[in-house]
Amino acid sequence: MTPSIERILYTEDQIRARIAEVGREISHRFRGRPLKLVTVLKGGVFFLTALAQAIEIPVKVDFLAISSFAGHNPGLVRISKDLDDPIEGEDLLLVEDIVDTGLTSRYLLRTLAARGPNSLAICTLLDRTSRRLVQVPVEFRCFEIDDAFVVGFGLDYKQLFRNRTDLVVIRRDNSEARGQ
Repeated sequence: MTPSIERILYTEDQIRARIAEVGREISHRFRGRPLKLVTVLKGGVFFLTALAQAIEIPVKVDFLAISSFAGHNPGLVRISKDLDDPIEGEDLLLVEDIVDTGLTSRYLLRTLAARGPNSLAICTLLDRTSRRLVQVPVEFRCFEIDDAFVVGFGLDYKQLFRNRTDLVVIRRDNSEARGQ
């Protein structure tokens, strides 16, 4: 059963406007040096694409894929698709669709930092600090959200809704619409 939409959280226009603002902030911070954007497949691709188009300095992009062992050990992940190129000496921006508990972001930051980038920062579309279990340094965020199940703009429910151009909240009365 596909869950129903409870409400629109952010419209496409609101999302695009905020991404443009964050893109300018990133461009200012990294002005004069190339930047590598890295995201986790699949959800982060939509945000990474929009963000890259909003950044006014040269950017490179690369992708990771991770697998989680949520049923066995919450927060435990492994890289199932690694970066294509080395990141040593690069200014690196980890582009996240959502930072929730912080466990995955912390793992990614530690893994990437061990590879010797010049700098490493996080940019997220959505920051859900109310569920944070470990603190991670989110330097650029588009929106902070409460504890709601959000889909659209790359975020999914069972691989559905990624293609929505807005961000919507799914009704919680569906027993499967828990966590994210």
